[in-house]
Amino acid sequence: MSGIFESMGIDSGIVIIILLILTIILLINVVSSNMRLSRLERKYKLFMRGGDAQSLEKVFVRKFAQIDRLYEAKEDHDHDISFIKKNLNVMFSKYGIEKYDAFDDVGGKLSFALALLDKNNTGLILNAVHSRDNCFLYLKEIVKGESYVVLSQEEVEALRKAVNFGLGEIEKE
Repeated sequence: MSGIFESMGIDSGIVIIILLILTIILLINVVSSNMRLSRLERKYKLFMRGGDAQSLEKVFVRKFAQIDRLYEAKEDHDHDISFIKKNLNVMFSKYGIEKYDAFDDVGGKLSFALALLDKNNTGLILNAVHSRDNCFLYLKEIVKGESYVVLSQEEVEALRKAVNFGLGEIEKE
């Protein structure tokens, strides 16, 4: 074999030194891998043994029970959300209020017009007229932002505020 190396012009001593260095590198690599494997095996045994002498199976059972409870709560929440969505169309979600003095001799803006509308601008206007002796409450129906009855200036202003409810925040963003 040394004849092959000599014919190529390579000294066999250099080949032996290179092989020795390669063997040492491989030996160091094997020892390092064994150490890492040993550490991993210790961690695995500790994990499988469980913390505080609990078995891993008990931990999994408890976690699966928590997941089941969360799933049931999610189902309840989904049901509640669909109920809210279904009823949101008929709920009053917009309002507008206009306070005013109905009579010159009564101050403090105790009279008011309150418009309550759903998302389709259908609802009602309550107009409370306060005087020194009495308080009168009038109700007017609103269908799609319109009234079939003549509205006072204060009622028109309350209706305008209700129809435009929430639009001020959108414009600011």
